[in-house]
Amino acid sequence: MRALLTNDDGIDSPGLHELARQVEAAGFEVVVVAPSFDASGTGASLGHISRDRPIGYKEVQIDGLAGKAFALDGPPALCTITSHLEAFGPRPDIVVSGPNLGLNTGRSVLHSGTVGAALAAQNFGMRGLAVSLAVSEEWHFDTACQYAIELLKALANGPERCALNLNVPALPYAQTKGLRWGGLAEFGSVRSQIVDQAEGKLFFDLVETEYNPPADSDLGLVNAGFAAVTSLQCSAEVWSANLAPNTNYQATSPMPAASSGDMLKAAQVFGQGN
Repeated sequence: MRALLTNDDGIDSPGLHELARQVEAAGFEVVVVAPSFDASGTGASLGHISRDRPIGYKEVQIDGLAGKAFALDGPPALCTITSHLEAFGPRPDIVVSGPNLGLNTGRSVLHSGTVGAALAAQNFGMRGLAVSLAVSEEWHFDTACQYAIELLKALANGPERCALNLNVPALPYAQTKGLRWGGLAEFGSVRSQIVDQAEGKLFFDLVETEYNPPADSDLGLVNAGFAAVTSLQCSAEVWSANLAPNTNYQATSPMPAASSGDMLKAAQVFGQGN
């Protein structure tokens, strides 16, 4: 099985290199296509695409990796899509993104470039795994890699278009409490804050929240020492009991919304139900 390795911290991230080597050692054929720059916070963005503006890339060398590696002048979702379009060899079967330098938990996953690569894989019919690691003075990349490999072996035989989001505590593997399913917390481990404003300029920072997450949420589990995994679906529709495709719009009808308890349905693929 062919695995694409990418991330949003950039091609030079030592965590990406270690994960690529370990995925390859686990028996996967590996190709690395990662941004040539720090693309954190880009979500599933592709950037500007135009025939008149070619996207640059170059081949790079990763020590200890037999597979090829490329730095692409684009965000992680574009790394996924260009690989799906066979710009860097045969189409991958599975996409592994990360490990991100910091957690991607809660509803803030919407903004994560790490998660965006896995969701782009899902959107194009592939399986995706996003991996994120809690911040610590010493990065525990081996812990993230061990849990990623454990999930990856199961995901390889799992349903098509499955996208998993893995968050790993900042602990040696032997000190973690295992792997558990977690729901999305209401908030992530950090939040955006405007710390200053000048003429025509906004100064942002990410600050830790004082939010106490539920024990069964992704953030609550990581805080308790577990690795947490959540299954995500990006291209989903929302339907109420009184609405169906091809129904006439009526201003008096309630708007369907997941927040109102209406039904989520995965978008169809090439006319087939999902």
